[in-house]
Amino acid sequence: MSVSMTMNGAVLPILAMYIVTGLEQGTQLKELSGTIQNDILKEFMVRNTFIYPPEPSMRIIGDIFSFVSKNMPKYNSISISGYHMQEAGADNVLELAFTVADGLEYVRTGIKAGMSVDDFAPRLSFFWGIAKLRAARRLWAHYIKDRFQPKNEKSMMLRAHCQTSGWSLTEQDPYNNIIRTTIEAMAATLGGTQSLHTNSFDEAVGLPTEFSARIARNTQIILQEEAFIPKVADPWGGSYFMENLTNKLYSKAKELVEETEQMGGMAVAVASGMPKLKIEESAARRQARIDSNQETIVGVNKYRLEKETPIDVRTIDNTKVRESQVENIKRLKASRDPVKASKARCTVGEISYALEKVWGRHEPFSRETRTKLGVNPRILVAKCGQDGHDRGAKVIASAFSDFGFDVDLSPLFSTPEEVVRQAIDNDVHVIGVSSQAAGHKTLVPAIINELKRLGVNDKIVIVGGVIPHQDYQFLYDAGVSSIFGPGTKIPEAARQVALKIQENIKDEKLTL
Repeated sequence: MSVSMTMNGAVLPILAMYIVTGLEQGTQLKELSGTIQNDILKEFMVRNTFIYPPEPSMRIIGDIFSFVSKNMPKYNSISISGYHMQEAGADNVLELAFTVADGLEYVRTGIKAGMSVDDFAPRLSFFWGIAKLRAARRLWAHYIKDRFQPKNEKSMMLRAHCQTSGWSLTEQDPYNNIIRTTIEAMAATLGGTQSLHTNSFDEAVGLPTEFSARIARNTQIILQEEAFIPKVADPWGGSYFMENLTNKLYSKAKELVEETEQMGGMAVAVASGMPKLKIEESAARRQARIDSNQETIVGVNKYRLEKETPIDVRTIDNTKVRESQVENIKRLKASRDPVKASKARCTVGEISYALEKVWGRHEPFSRETRTKLGVNPRILVAKCGQDGHDRGAKVIASAFSDFGFDVDLSPLFSTPEEVVRQAIDNDVHVIGVSSQAAGHKTLVPAIINELKRLGVNDKIVIVGGVIPHQDYQFLYDAGVSSIFGPGTKIPEAARQVALKIQENIKDEKLTL
């Protein structure tokens, strides 16, 4: 049985617990198989589930490479992800170049840890978007051969996993998402992906239902067992259009990889903020094209339905889940044997905090640069809970500043109390909470209750993100002023927020 997990910043405690679980069940280390997503450079750029600064984070990766290569030969010690860059707004060239540059940095990290490139390069796994595979294989093979001279040809092979886009899924007319996912999945299989994940059509609305998950799974089965696409190697080979597109992607991405290498590698580039800035600029440009109808999104900015038919949404009581986990941890702490970390049942938080006391917690470059125009109105764009996907929040912050707002961004993973404190300290008019499914029914009321507890009644609370329509009234009843779901036109949202502030502050004239 193969077990794959996303670990990233908390990779040490989670991998340790996985190993201990296997040993307790009688499985030897050499028999464990699977893949871990341990791509920390991508976290600093777009996904934000880092804990420690870049240098010790890279040391952790080197240590894991060494341990896994010696003790777990069937296990893939890292999955290098371009998918999350694409989801954050990167175009094809940025995704391809920065993913390959990440991979080169990890190869150097393994060599610095005392290993040969052939010890671990064949076990590297890439997590790709849709149409970059052909160019990516050429680019990866070129750099591995040119820079590291492997003796094993398998070290030059790019092993790829693909996932259909989450960003392309729309809340409006959601059954269109089935078609989008099918096209994306077909492109991945035609590109020769080794494995594939297909998203469910309702993930723009809430958590997948059994019905939507079955359709997502059957999409793969039909492509494999009815269309027989995986039986043909490189079916696009020789096509003028595809070869030309591959060559263009290869050339442009290679230029960007060279720029990154000249800076000293991806770790240095990430610390400078260069990749993150390029991705955020790309995301803002595309959002502007969509808002101005230059790019068509069917059912969103063109061919819209006059009346939407609600779909069934899976709901989970976030409060009950949290309370259950808290009780489990309490029982664990009361009964464990405090001998060694994993065997003593230390929690992920305890192990991570022990390392944090030595290395500190990383504060990214973007948090140090707040956009302050010095004009009213003023908004705090807040991310709460464990959601580290900040593309939407960054796009909103950038757009609102263009419309004359003074914008503050909360640190990721803020608590409701921290959000309220920042809102008071910065004297904002509006708290805009960016939310994903399952967290809005607990985190948003907690922010409003904290404002009430402190006697603060001059802050407007608005919410945006993936929120099922049936939860709208709950949030309005809790005190939310406005809700902006997927597909909202940003200029219209900015206008509505300005009007809300005008209503709230009668003696202040605000214009956009």
